[in-house]
Amino acid sequence: MKQFFIFSAFLLLNSCQYFEKKVPSEKELLQKELKAINWKEVDEYPSLPECEAISDEKQRQKCFFDLMTRLAQQKLEIDSLSILYPELDTISVKVTVFPNAKMKFEPQFPKDSVAYDTIKVDSVLQARLVDFPKVSPAIKRGIPVKTQFILPVILKAKE
Repeated sequence: MKQFFIFSAFLLLNSCQYFEKKVPSEKELLQKELKAINWKEVDEYPSLPECEAISDEKQRQKCFFDLMTRLAQQKLEIDSLSILYPELDTISVKVTVFPNAKMKFEPQFPKDSVAYDTIKVDSVLQARLVDFPKVSPAIKRGIPVKTQFILPVILKAKE
């Protein structure tokens, strides 16, 4: 009986180690989660009201970019940029959509662009690229985030 008691006490003391689980620290969990997140992509791209009904994510993204390009071209068609600068056929515009749904447009000029007045082109773009429909910002893990993308805007001369 004495041996049984010693044996069961030994098992009882050793078995406590099986119930002890190592709990990772908050910092370790945070670092692991941050490494798992792809910061280069968003869960949902920005969207316009016309594109909201599309359920396929790729089609909704295509709809957004096509509509934004078309709206920018329509707003710039009525301006004289294509007449003043006939060599300027396409402008790359960096569009920033902020989490509060505000948008900012910045023309992207080549570094050696001396053929046209970049300040004047920029002021025309800032004056014309206003009054866009309300844009839903991009979503990353359920939170609205800032996104940036380049839109190629084709200028057409009126004939």
